[in-house]
Amino acid sequence: MKSTLKNMTAVLFGITLVASAGVGAVNMITAEPIALAEQAAKVEALKGVLPAFDATTPETKTIDEMPITVYTATSGDEVVGYAVETMSKLGFGGAINLMVGFTPAGEVINVNVLKQTETPGLGTKMADEGNPLLASIQGQNLAQKQLVDGKLAVRKDGGDVDALTAATISSRAYVDAINRAWMAYKSVATGEAATDVASGATNTAAATSEPAAQEGGQNE
Repeated sequence: MKSTLKNMTAVLFGITLVASAGVGAVNMITAEPIALAEQAAKVEALKGVLPAFDATTPETKTIDEMPITVYTATSGDEVVGYAVETMSKLGFGGAINLMVGFTPAGEVINVNVLKQTETPGLGTKMADEGNPLLASIQGQNLAQKQLVDGKLAVRKDGGDVDALTAATISSRAYVDAINRAWMAYKSVATGEAATDVASGATNTAAATSEPAAQEGGQNE
């Protein structure tokens, strides 16, 4: 075949078409297994923060322009708890996602960290069993905590939630996500209007009171 611009363009177009078709085929093959795996992980997360249940009914709220989903768990005709899939964008490494379980009376049953990209050995400890953040709220009604402007806060910000050692930013993000879960839970369980929880004061503190990252590792 004589090498011409037209021929080269046709060859490149053909290669691109074949590559695109291959990518599309791979996506079609993997999409369903990925979706099933994500669904299975969500079911396990729900089981980890709720008592035994027969079914859950999801309802999504928008708080601080973020989708927060409340799963009302039932056994027979009785509501046995609420699980809230919540998030915060204030993490040291980016967004964090949690699943928070509440009893019908508002006590925190458990917290499951779904996703986080915090500093290994520091912020990642939020996912450890019995970590200080979880220990500060598990089994407690958040309305009876030491609140700041009606919200949970770490001790450094005037609240009574114990932060992770050397990971105040991650701890604030965890508490921020819990506050959002609490607002969503109350909205569904009691009909109270869901309100935004973002705090300019806390955001400013998080941005200005922490030391910069140090050479050889992140310092929160």
